[in-house]
Amino acid sequence: MPATDRSTLRQGLGVLAVAVREEPWIFCAALLASALYGVAPVATSWTLGRITEDVILPAFREGRTTAAALVGAGLAIFGVAMLRVVGVIGRRVGAGIMQFRLQATYRRRVAHRYLRLPVSWHQRHPAGQLLSNINADVEAAWAPVVPLPTALGVVVMLAAAIVSMFTVDPVLAAVALLVFPAIGLLNVFYQRRLTPLAARAQSLRAETSDIAHESFDGALVVKTLGLEEHETARMADAAARLRDANVAVGRTRGRFDPMLDAFPNLGILSVLAVGTVRLAAGAVTVGELVQVSYLFTMIAFPVRAFGWVLAELPRSSVGWARVRHVLDADGDLPTGRLRLSDAGPISLDTRGVSYAYGDSVVLHDVTLSVGSGRTVAVVGPTGSGKSTLATLMVRLVDPVRGDVLMDGLDAREMRSGEVSSAVAFVPQETLLFDDTVRDNILLGLELPDERVWEALEAVQAADVVRALPHGLDTRVGERGATLSGGQRQRIALARALVRRPRLLVLDDATSSIDPQVEGRILRRLRDARVPSTLVLVAYRQATIALADHVVYMERGRVVDSGTHDELRARCFGYRGLVTAYEQQEQQQHPDGRTA
Repeated sequence: MPATDRSTLRQGLGVLAVAVREEPWIFCAALLASALYGVAPVATSWTLGRITEDVILPAFREGRTTAAALVGAGLAIFGVAMLRVVGVIGRRVGAGIMQFRLQATYRRRVAHRYLRLPVSWHQRHPAGQLLSNINADVEAAWAPVVPLPTALGVVVMLAAAIVSMFTVDPVLAAVALLVFPAIGLLNVFYQRRLTPLAARAQSLRAETSDIAHESFDGALVVKTLGLEEHETARMADAAARLRDANVAVGRTRGRFDPMLDAFPNLGILSVLAVGTVRLAAGAVTVGELVQVSYLFTMIAFPVRAFGWVLAELPRSSVGWARVRHVLDADGDLPTGRLRLSDAGPISLDTRGVSYAYGDSVVLHDVTLSVGSGRTVAVVGPTGSGKSTLATLMVRLVDPVRGDVLMDGLDAREMRSGEVSSAVAFVPQETLLFDDTVRDNILLGLELPDERVWEALEAVQAADVVRALPHGLDTRVGERGATLSGGQRQRIALARALVRRPRLLVLDDATSSIDPQVEGRILRRLRDARVPSTLVLVAYRQATIALADHVVYMERGRVVDSGTHDELRARCFGYRGLVTAYEQQEQQQHPDGRTA
């Protein structure tokens, strides 16, 4: 066997070993049921042999039989049939439960790993690939679990059958055994041909899923730019390649399946032919020939269970490797044992912070300080690193150099969940789930509706929600499709405020709200009953003017900081940027009214 085939077999058996370790009791139950199923054909063949010798042949010789003999024969057949029924049901139910439990377990583990990995890891992996990992790859990894108990039960069946056949007649047993090595060799050749085809098909499933996700997620771009035909062609090309890969797998199976069916049938004919000769020579009795022929008939087809397992191993190995890629991914944000103080706004400091996306450095030695309860605006042209700095402030990622301190404590040394329990972040792109307004704001929190309405009042959204058909119970559609952009941003702000954060970071989170409403919202945030430190990534002058302190950035560096008036007076870049913003606002609202 080539090295690649041995490697695939070894990897596939390793996956099955993991399955057994994960669900040992269910596997043992399924294996016992399968062993019972394996013994049943031997018991059935022996029963039929005895009935032939003790009931059927005497009835033909004497021309009559007794009711007791017929009832006894019927009960014996029913008994061994029920033995097989119990084995089949136990084997299939056990294997099915085992497979579904493994799928559920590893879907949870993959999902949990996704949520634990930093944003930087997700940025390197397409969403379609991640969907394939948690769905198709998990299913593929555990596909051999269902035929596995059957295949192991066949081992018991073969052992019992071989002993039984050699006990009856070694010659007939030898004829029968010639078939099994042939089936084994055919299965090995089958796996060798199927392995690369199955691996390619599994890989193309992920690629097709990725293209579909991109097209659906970017439906607005596709529609507005008239790219329907382009995206359809891209999807059609991926689907055609996946189709061809699946057809190749199907053709291979189609060529080998008839041969796997033919070998046992040829074996049965050989046993009957040799048995007839042996019967004529008086070497075996009619009952013994019936016993061996029936036994071979019963075990020939289940031997194919080995082929079913081997056929699934290539796909299983590929799926398992892709799942392990997620589970073994590194990059977790480190944690320690430190805790923040129990109350009050958080002070925030960055010391010599730098960050890079791959080889592209976007922040260079950024040092700034945000005092407890202060409002700081971060301003700068597009690409200056403002959003990256915001993600560092809330510890979605860690800097490659430098430190982020909260209340003087290094964020890396804080216990797991400490930062997220005290900090809220509202990004530029607002994401709402296909759920009710209430559940989009609470997201798992168990708080009274009074807290929800309080947050909605703070962001000037209470009247908007009251006007909805079902108020807080109104479903907002996928990504909040039934709401306007400004309404979505207000709901996202309420989601942050309902948690009463001690540090609130808004990354241009009010861009879709008209300036007057934005001003009222920000003033409410500053005067909230539960105060917090506020960091605004902003560009509107009205927003910037609310800040106690302004930080101006260019090309990933802090160029200057101070009050709005100070920077306007002494910083040429800041003055030019703010002036451009003012002119843009005047062009949008020449009469001073808001949109």
